[in-house]
Formats: sequence, structure tokens, C-alpha cells
Amino acid sequence: MIGGRQPSIARTGSLIAGALVALSVAILLTDYVVASRRAPGDDKLIKDLQQQTKSDASFAPRLAAEQKRVTAARRTRKSRDNAVAWGLIAAASAFLAFAKRQIGKEKPSAPPAHGGPGDAGESADGSTGHPVLPALAAPELDLTFVDRMVSEIGRGREAAIPLLQAIQTHYRYLPDEALRHLSELTDITPAEVAGTSSFYARFRRSPVGEHIVRVCHGTACHVSGARQITEELRRYLAIPDGEDTDAARLFTLDEVACLGCCSLAPVLMVDGHTAGKLTPASACDALKLAERKELPA
Repeated sequence: MIGGRQPSIARTGSLIAGALVALSVAILLTDYVVASRRAPGDDKLIKDLQQQTKSDASFAPRLAAEQKRVTAARRTRKSRDNAVAWGLIAAASAFLAFAKRQIGKEKPSAPPAHGGPGDAGESADGSTGHPVLPALAAPELDLTFVDRMVSEIGRGREAAIPLLQAIQTHYRYLPDEALRHLSELTDITPAEVAGTSSFYARFRRSPVGEHIVRVCHGTACHVSGARQITEELRRYLAIPDGEDTDAARLFTLDEVACLGCCSLAPVLMVDGHTAGKLTPASACDALKLAERKELPA
């Protein structure tokens, strides 16, 4: 019961703290508006009384009284605003603390990586998608290939691009361990390696999947629904935002400018095999064939 009450307590606390924040802001805004409207009138009154006092000393008591009243009102407002500002800070801190606790308590647990035999890969709406697999641990990298390439291509800075090309061809991307080892063996500094590998779009710094899927986003494919196909493939493969490879590293999804098959639009290519006249559903079928290794030779 105690554990079940925690979200309710956090929710109630966040509501109260939020109300106090709103009240504090309202008080400060009201004070600001009232002061902005009264200040010109008070200043004009004091100025007029000062002018009148210069010509008639009988106005001096009234001038002193008005100055005392204005000064006292401004001091009171300043003290009140300071107190409300501190209250606002405290209420905002409490609101953030309660909201964080509430979010932590109400955050749904992650679904299991594998479902039962009958529901593996089934989404909430009942459609069947690619089963979400756990991320694979990176195996220990064999760096002897880097040693061999350095001995064949060279150690100078002019060899940076050929060495990076060879490393990417071998590993299918540029592993951090390989780049560090390359810097240790050659005259190419880590900064130069990082700059060169990030400058050229051909170089890839993250692991690539077993199958490369290139979706054409040229004009013909774009108007025929290439964006919808790409989004469906990302959903089917459960590829997170900002990534291009699924967790099991089976597929890497790549958007390309043109595949030269405009008459087949929309079109994609899986491991060099072209599939055209696609719909989102048939695009997923092409991936299933690649996964089952049933693509034509």
C-alpha cells in the first residue's frame, strides 16, 4: 500500500507546488503592473509639491507626508516581492522534485525482448513487426589488419585517407580501437584522424548491420511514398531516432539520393538486390527475404 501511495503523494505535491508557483508569479506580475501605473503619478505629485514648496512654504508638510508615504509603499512592495520571489524559488524546486518522483514512479517498464511463441514481434495494434532483439556486445577487435595496412600503405600523413578507406572496407566501419591504433603506428595525430573521418561522408564511425538497405529518396521515389516506406521500415526494425541500425545489427537503413531505377519508384536495394513498385508492407517483405537469405543470387 505504501508503494502504491507514492505516485499519489508525488502527484498531489506537484499540484500544490505548481499552484504556489502560479500564485507567486501572479503576485509579482500584479505588483509590477500596479507599481508601473502608480509610479508616474507619485513622481509627478512629488515634483509638483516640490515646485509649490519653493514658492509657498506651507506646502512643506504635505510634501514631507507624500514623500514618506511613497517611500514606505515602495519599501513594503520591495520586501513583499523579495519574500514572494524566495517563495517562488522554493515552490519551483518542490514542483521539480515531486514531478521527477512522479515520472520515475509512473514510467512503464520496458517490454520483454522476446515474447512467447505466439506473440513474438507483435505490436500493440496486433500487427506483426520485426522482433526486438537485445543489443549485441561488440567482440574484441583484431587489429592485425591495421598493422598490415600501415606497413603496406605507409605511415605519413598523406596516407591517412587510403588507410581509413582500407580500414572501413575491412571492418565495414571505422572502429575507435582501430583509429587509436592507427594513430599510435603512424605520424597521423588523433585530431587528424578524427577530422578526416568526420569530414568525408563516405566514412562511417558506427557499426553497420549485416544487411545494407538503401531506400531511394530521389524525386520519383519521393513523390511515390519513399518517406512512408522509410518510416515503416524504421518501425518494423525498431530503429531508435537518431540511429540507422537495429539493435541486433542485422539491418542498416540508409537513405540515398538516387538508385537509378526511377521507373520502379518507389525502390530500395538490399545487399545489392533491387526491389521496386513498393508499398510499406512489401518493403518489409524484402527485408524478410534478406533475413531468411532468400534473395536471388
